[in-house]
Amino acid sequence: MARLILLRHAKSDWSDSTLTDADRPLNPRGQKAAPVIGQFMAANRLFPDLILCSTAQRTRETLAGIMPFLPREGEIRLLRALYDQSEDTYLPQIRKQGGSSRTLLVIGHNPATEETAHELFGTGPADLKADMEAKYPSGGLCVLDFDLEDWSKLEPGTGALVHFIKPRNLPGM
Repeated sequence: MARLILLRHAKSDWSDSTLTDADRPLNPRGQKAAPVIGQFMAANRLFPDLILCSTAQRTRETLAGIMPFLPREGEIRLLRALYDQSEDTYLPQIRKQGGSSRTLLVIGHNPATEETAHELFGTGPADLKADMEAKYPSGGLCVLDFDLEDWSKLEPGTGALVHFIKPRNLPGM
């Protein structure tokens, strides 16, 4: 079994209009949310052995916020493609980069994070699916399980939804 964790970066800061989109950091709410998300991941033993993270500042800061709660054994790859392709689905990158990792974490942007979750959903609790369809907010985390050995074989509609979490629903927010 393989597990995919799709994490949309935490809330970003729009206050400095001189920054490029890629250079926008997290705002104070996002800085608070990232460790809370990390705590949720640790409490639920969501420990990736491979992390694919966009090169944007806000995704890297989200990664830094969750890292204290994760084991250090996993590999981290910063991928410009996750930023450049944020209008598309992340399926090509997951297939290309995922290899045989058992638990893969992708930290990216919308609409690609949300679109990827919707495209991969196959089964799962109706209330979680409805919540995910209603809004995939900043810091939203989706966990899908798959019956596959290699991510190159990933197909739409084959994921079993295990969790969909919004930061505002977690203790500490």
